[in-house]
Amino acid sequence: MRMFVTLMALAIGGALGAWSADVVVDGAPFVFQAGGPARDATMELKRDSGTRRWTWVWFTGAGSWVGDDFDNSTLSSYRAIRRLRFYARGDWPNRGWDGFRVAFFDFRGNAPGSRLWPTSARGYFVKPSGLHGHVWVEINIGWTCPTDAFAAAEERFYNRLDADPFAVDNNTVLTRHSWQYYQRRWSRVEFPPPYDLYRNVTIRVVVDNGTVALTLTSVGRVKLLYR
Repeated sequence: MRMFVTLMALAIGGALGAWSADVVVDGAPFVFQAGGPARDATMELKRDSGTRRWTWVWFTGAGSWVGDDFDNSTLSSYRAIRRLRFYARGDWPNRGWDGFRVAFFDFRGNAPGSRLWPTSARGYFVKPSGLHGHVWVEINIGWTCPTDAFAAAEERFYNRLDADPFAVDNNTVLTRHSWQYYQRRWSRVEFPPPYDLYRNVTIRVVVDNGTVALTLTSVGRVKLLYR
């Protein structure tokens, strides 16, 4: 059964405040589709369990970001970032995609830092087409990251029902690698109870060692579980 929950005016104090209360939630366990075609010399960095729990929209989220941090220092040759993938819905909360931005940020401390990519814009604007329902959105990047640790993030570009959603997985064990940017600061993702049990954002990054030509054969996947 699909469940729709609208939280419009919860009396939640402290750090959550109106930001976390002003949301629409769509949720039911839903097993992810495959994360895209396999290619030689690539690895997919991921934090999620492989099953969605909630899909989220913040009504007043324009200008905010959500993302995951990664550290590929154990994969020193895999610096070329080929693609960014995130899991969402193409038909909710309205009937189509409205657009969002993606970017990569430095990660050398306790939170994401300065933007690394793109270098000449606020973010790379994407408006998917031909994707419907529960889907992986795959974005070609083609950029060599100068650091081992980085955060991949997506911006809530619009407010209210024009905002494209993002998803979290069904793992109640928090990886502590998912972040939100709001009111000019980064903090770990926070949701109001009872939805606060699930806070691992479903964003993946495909990296390449940069030495083998891309073909449509073989793949490696790495699930990063650094604490």
